[in-house]
Amino acid sequence: MLPTYSADRLNLVNRLSYVAASPARGDVIAIKLAGPHVVYVKRIIGLPGERVAVEKGQVLINGAPLKESYVEFRRSWDVAGVTLGAGEYFVMGDNRGMFEGDHDFGRVQAERILGKVLF
Repeated sequence: MLPTYSADRLNLVNRLSYVAASPARGDVIAIKLAGPHVVYVKRIIGLPGERVAVEKGQVLINGAPLKESYVEFRRSWDVAGVTLGAGEYFVMGDNRGMFEGDHDFGRVQAERILGKVLF
């Protein structure tokens, strides 16, 4: 998630943030992997029901380019389009300067979202 967050920094997660509201595009979230203490921090790019693709580094939502001011450098990734189901979100990190194979991204089920990361 560089440059937004660094690995050596402690961040807090608001676990109540999605009790009354749904996650929104652009939210930085904590995603549980193996128990509550092993998490990924990613940004929500796609929402349930949307089609998400990446062409030459540009994220497309339902065919329209997504403006991402938080991404400083991006490589020319190409990710085949996926249509998200109910309760699915598409997440990516902000460090798009990495090679595609070195980056974890993709679909996340809503129940794996722990909450919104606080600054």
